[in-house]
Amino acid sequence: MSTDIQRLHVAARFSEAAVFNGVVYLAGMVPECEPTDIRSQTADVLHQIERRLAETGSDKTRILRTQIYLKDIGDIAAMNEVWDAWVVAGTAPPRATVQAALANPDYLIEVVVTAAVKP
Repeated sequence: MSTDIQRLHVAARFSEAAVFNGVVYLAGMVPECEPTDIRSQTADVLHQIERRLAETGSDKTRILRTQIYLKDIGDIAAMNEVWDAWVVAGTAPPRATVQAALANPDYLIEVVVTAAVKP
């Protein structure tokens, strides 16, 4: 395995992804869609995760760990509906979901993912 760190979509403050030693580390993914409801924001974020994982040679079946931050933990049931439809059966990763104050008041969700690169 390479000892080089690959960074994708690098900005002044952070990179959206880093790959090291066969592991992909994604930054917190937040909604890019117009502020609506938790279902649409969750779908938007999960779509972004799929894109970033594909760019790094991984996919959602190779997620090792997920951290989900919700503005309101009361949204967990609606968020889980979208999540459950997205996760491939038999590949649900270890996951934590907590309520948190998010950086933008329009964000209802932020998701951080760590995944393995495909061999």
